[in-house]
Amino acid sequence: MVATNAGLPATPADLINVDEVIGKYYDLVPDPSVPEQRVIFGTSGHRGSSLKTSFNEAHIVAITQAIAEYRKKAGVTGPLYLGSDTHALSAPAKKTAIEVLVANGVHVRIDSRDDFVPTPVVSQAILTHNRAADGTQRFEGEGLADGIVVTPSHNPPTDGGFKYDPVTGGPAPADVTNAIAARANELLGDYKNVKRVPYEEAVKSDLVEGFDFREHYVADLDNVIDFDVIRNSGVRLGIDPLGGASVNYWPLINEKYGLNIGVVRPEVDPTWRFMTIDHDGKIRMDPSSPYAMKGLVDELNAGAWDKYDLVGGTDPDADRHGIVCPNWGVMNPNHYIAVCVEYLFGGNRPGWPEGAAVGKTLVSSSLIDRVAASINAKVMEVPVGFKWFVDPLFEGKIAFGGEESSGMSFLRKDGRVWTTDKDGLIPDLLAAEITAKTGKNPAELHKAQVERFGESWYKRIDTPTTLEQKQKFASLTGDDVTATQLAGEDITAKLTEAPGNHAKIGGLKVTTKDNWFAARPSGTENIYKVYAESFESPEALDKVLGEAEEVVNKALGE
Repeated sequence: MVATNAGLPATPADLINVDEVIGKYYDLVPDPSVPEQRVIFGTSGHRGSSLKTSFNEAHIVAITQAIAEYRKKAGVTGPLYLGSDTHALSAPAKKTAIEVLVANGVHVRIDSRDDFVPTPVVSQAILTHNRAADGTQRFEGEGLADGIVVTPSHNPPTDGGFKYDPVTGGPAPADVTNAIAARANELLGDYKNVKRVPYEEAVKSDLVEGFDFREHYVADLDNVIDFDVIRNSGVRLGIDPLGGASVNYWPLINEKYGLNIGVVRPEVDPTWRFMTIDHDGKIRMDPSSPYAMKGLVDELNAGAWDKYDLVGGTDPDADRHGIVCPNWGVMNPNHYIAVCVEYLFGGNRPGWPEGAAVGKTLVSSSLIDRVAASINAKVMEVPVGFKWFVDPLFEGKIAFGGEESSGMSFLRKDGRVWTTDKDGLIPDLLAAEITAKTGKNPAELHKAQVERFGESWYKRIDTPTTLEQKQKFASLTGDDVTATQLAGEDITAKLTEAPGNHAKIGGLKVTTKDNWFAARPSGTENIYKVYAESFESPEALDKVLGEAEEVVNKALGE
């Protein structure tokens, strides 16, 4: 259900009281006996709100101590790279983390410019640090680095987030996050006894070192993106950082590579008062949402397109991207992934490993499969969560990983790993490269794909649920679906494991020749998500969604 104010400018009533949000971070103490107030690691770290006693000083003390103990047990002796975004809770949480890390004798690298540090920048720093002399990645031995990023990604301004990147540089696997969460919950009720060094003392200690994240990342981008073709074409790229951590990276990229990049809305404001309201009535900084991006699109359509050939966006921690094209608006992430796949695997990355597959999540569009098949590219379909792409990227089994939720990363031009976490900057730059090389923007290329592979209609519906119901999803099997048809087509598969790696998907996917749906609980919110796609018609999509709801309700015993 789309909120009545979706796409409208934020009003004073929509804005957070920053002082209250930060004050409650320190004032409210979680009760470990209340499930909603415990440490819960979802698909990408622990998230919550200080106002709901789910992201407070106690949580960060406990989680950081648990991480310090984990990395010691795992033999990680190198520096920990610490990044953070522009959410109001990120600054106090970062300070708390430094206090605990220094007390544990951890060598911490923070930004030397006291700037925000995006998620992919931390990943790239970890991976380059852990690279061996011969260019391969090290996973064992002395001096290996890991990292923490303080961010709830594109979540509303009330929220905070805290995620751990092990030596692989990407989202920690479930066994690691489960261990960290379990230990953190043991410490939560007694967090005041966790050893800390006062921040002003800690930040001046020899254990805290300034590191120029921005220069380190930007100087390396030339190994991922063909800047020569962008520069020579004169493509004019606009960028909306959505008040996030990438805001100061774009001017340096522009200067270093002699491009034509303009930052559309450079302001940073923890209330995000310049946003339009997202689909659910909340301020959410999602660069792929037509509702959240409506203010930008309206501004472009009112005359700002005179300055740009296309516009890209990034969310607060810059791990998600959005592509906006003239006479089109915000591209569906599935459509942009399909365009990227055809471009990258169609001869524009000759240095990539031969036979490397396209990595996609099982809730991403089947258009990607059709495009990949047309250029003889293999597809590896995995569960939701970028963590499933980490090992395949290292191993060269996939050269590209993309999510329907606008997360993406791909290999360097020489076939080595770039980041193992989502990178929102390189898809925006790739859009400029694609436009420069083909003479058409990504939306125009998508239209050409539709003519060849057919039009599809895709939708995701979020439904509130309980922790108990979320747990029921894990026990779903194909037998829970008694129907033999979906929207009038014979069912071809009932999946509870991803075909690409046979990992449990935590829910269910049902497919036919031209239709499919998938249902799974959110890893970070008390909702379950139903995704569906039809290559038949919008009416067929509605039918798929209706039948999916029946299946889910029956499976959950409702």
